[in-house]
Amino acid sequence: MPALFRRVDETGRRPVRLIVDGHEIDALEGDTLLTALLTNGHRLRRNEFDGKPRAGFCLMGACQDCWLWTETGEELRACSTEVRDGMRIVTQEVPWLNP
Repeated sequence: MPALFRRVDETGRRPVRLIVDGHEIDALEGDTLLTALLTNGHRLRRNEFDGKPRAGFCLMGACQDCWLWTETGEELRACSTEVRDGMRIVTQEVPWLNP
């Protein structure tokens, strides 16, 4: 399935690489996690109640629909967290809660 977002401008920013669910993706400096994930795929995460794909809702930090985690357990709001080179993000099962 193609990416949900397509970048049309600001392509000259410095590239950033991050790991999402064990897979390396590319983003650009200044992107939010939401932008990075949706320019590389068709969903942000899966809904924890029914497993259906989610892509964020309000895109401005008000709805609580875009929570992701670092591999160490820190919660991040994808729509307002800027990517950092080397970030390691988990979007699916939270491994520290499922021993």
